[in-house]
Amino acid sequence: MNVLERLKIELSNKDYFTDAVYTMYLEENGLNATAIYNKTTMEKQLLLSIVSILEAVSNDIDLMRRVADDTTGFSIDSASKYLEQRIDKIKDRILDMEVKEQSSIIKPFIVRKW
Repeated sequence: MNVLERLKIELSNKDYFTDAVYTMYLEENGLNATAIYNKTTMEKQLLLSIVSILEAVSNDIDLMRRVADDTTGFSIDSASKYLEQRIDKIKDRILDMEVKEQSSIIKPFIVRKW
């Protein structure tokens, strides 16, 4: 599976933007849309791309109107709150990854008392 396909899965296959726009967000975060996705080396950049896309969606009122659904009672306000919660959860995942990266760099230093 390539990076663009993996991105779309994370976005629940919602077509908020065109593939060209998704590719732009991926490239801004150091990913090639046509490369084979590797979770170990690409997950953080993919999550950063998702945050950028969801923030762009939440800032576009016309797009938010399309996300809202009057028949189910899913309003623009509830859509906005949902997106904000999802963005926060993804940012927490990124922060956890960064903490793990930092802790793997720090090696224990044992001091002997003579």
